[in-house]
Amino acid sequence: MDRVTKLASERAVVVFTASNCGMCHAVTSLLGELGVNAAVYELDKDPRGRDMERELATKLGGRGPPVVPAVFIGGNLVGGTNRVMSLHLAGELVPMLKNAGALWL
Repeated sequence: MDRVTKLASERAVVVFTASNCGMCHAVTSLLGELGVNAAVYELDKDPRGRDMERELATKLGGRGPPVVPAVFIGGNLVGGTNRVMSLHLAGELVPMLKNAGALWL
């Protein structure tokens, strides 16, 4: 099992970020404001970060950068900023988080 998949399956919500990424901060802030205690992995501070970036790029279909933020809910890749914000605005993010056990509201 690859490292990204393993880490993504260990918590209800996992976010792969970079410490200098404004969109990563926006996504993690939104999740925190919703009451989600996400596991956050800053790839630029992880010794295996480059390898995980390559794994994420593969999971994202080989599209070019940026690969962060990459949000996993219930072990499934949801996507990046645009996808998370779209789900939130459509009222679909909170039910998805509840189904994954990340919220108990």
